[in-house]
Amino acid sequence: MKTFSEYKLKNLTLKNRVVMPPMCMNMAEDGHPTDFHYIHYGNAALGEIGLIIVEATGVTPEGRILERDLGLWKDDQIEGHRRIVDLAKKYGSHIGIQLGHAGRKCGISSLTTLAPSAIRFSASYPMPKEMTTEDIEHIKKAFRDAAARSVEAGYELIELHGAHGYLLHEFLSPLTNKRTDAYGGSRENRVRLIQEIADTVRSVVPEDFPVILRVSASDYMEGGIDLDEMVEIIHLLKDRFDMIHVSSGGLDANQQITVYPGYQVKFSEVIREKCQIPTITVGLITEVGQVEEILQHDRADLVALGRILLRDPFVLINQGQGIIAPLFAYRRGFHVNWAERNRK
Repeated sequence: MKTFSEYKLKNLTLKNRVVMPPMCMNMAEDGHPTDFHYIHYGNAALGEIGLIIVEATGVTPEGRILERDLGLWKDDQIEGHRRIVDLAKKYGSHIGIQLGHAGRKCGISSLTTLAPSAIRFSASYPMPKEMTTEDIEHIKKAFRDAAARSVEAGYELIELHGAHGYLLHEFLSPLTNKRTDAYGGSRENRVRLIQEIADTVRSVVPEDFPVILRVSASDYMEGGIDLDEMVEIIHLLKDRFDMIHVSSGGLDANQQITVYPGYQVKFSEVIREKCQIPTITVGLITEVGQVEEILQHDRADLVALGRILLRDPFVLINQGQGIIAPLFAYRRGFHVNWAERNRK
């Protein structure tokens, strides 16, 4: 099965094509990982996930979505992240981290909310401050410093969060970016911040270190980003990234999305084909058979399983019966009679 074949991404050789995507757990303390994170990500590694991407991690305090999100805005947060990395590697998974900034969707009332333009997300969110040039420079430095801390913690990949209505996505979309300076207006201007952040991140990571980008391929709103626009955006960004993690939505509280198993796969397929860049797809994919169909038809290079891994971190083993489950058991050194186990 292609699902269980190796995949080469820069200096990483993944043992299979399955990814745990970033999923905010809201269990940190002042940005520091807690026991929950060690269990959560350790279980994913025990479950034979090829690549784990740690949840959205704030590059500044106001970059968090919620108060108990992870952070890497200060050096004393590194050690807790290093323990997550060590656990994942010990049990055979490669591990990366998603660095992001919540922008106008920061839900921490005591902090100033920042955005490209002073447009609130919804009536229940505060009016954000329109970012100055100095604010933009501060954010670029924050991403660079968090990337350096990520490398020091041992992470093997960095994903920049340019999706789901958070700061980088807000700069990309004409619905949320009404600026008239070098960071607004034209498509070339709207991608500029991501280009500059990618460059500053590259300056502090090893040469063969993978840097990828998560995007929302559609805003599901008139006048916003659609798939055709996202293809043009990726053309302007692809030289700076090794892979695109394709999601959708999140920009506007009034978006209308029809969801069904694999509803975002088409976005990945089109971006992969038209932009000639590897992709990760995600979205209500819960079965190994779905993963295999996507890979066999070249709709993505890697497939992310999200909420199913919260319910069953051993889904690859539990669904991969017959030859595959005993192989996993042998690799782990577990002497288990899988046929007997599955009859119980």
